[in-house]
Amino acid sequence: MAEKHTILGGKVHVYQRETGTKWQCSAYLDGRNRRVSTKETSLTRAKDFAEDWYLELRAKKASGELLSERTFGVLELC
Repeated sequence: MAEKHTILGGKVHVYQRETGTKWQCSAYLDGRNRRVSTKETSLTRAKDFAEDWYLELRAKKASGELLSERTFGVLELC
């Protein structure tokens, strides 16, 4: 079974997929679920990353910089 943790009062979820070694994080913000890999194998460092990531998302939302959808420019970089 995959391991799951919540931080920041349940606003951010840190989890590890059953087949993976790296931690992922997700948060629901501005009407959509957002996810990213922490690229960390340590739970403590993954939680720190997830907290910083979420606070950056909140700052981007406050300043109007938070994108709601991927743009063609972003897709070309993938």
